[in-house]
Amino acid sequence: MFTYKPLWKLLLERDMNKQDLRKALGFGPSTIAKMGKGEYVSLEVIDKICTYFGVPVEDVIEHIPDPEENEKTTEE
Repeated sequence: MFTYKPLWKLLLERDMNKQDLRKALGFGPSTIAKMGKGEYVSLEVIDKICTYFGVPVEDVIEHIPDPEENEKTTEE
């Protein structure tokens, strides 16, 4: 599972909100809505955000291991 918490923190640090980001990068409202719900977006979207802010991907998204998946892996 991925979270966009690092991105939301970055926006606060840059004195921006989600709509500012959407307008700056030309994203549709549905893209920001997906991110707000923690849903997946394309790598192209992540790439544009990283390029815009000049930051690595880990400053935009964070991987959180799924405990259920970890259990399946260790059982095999």
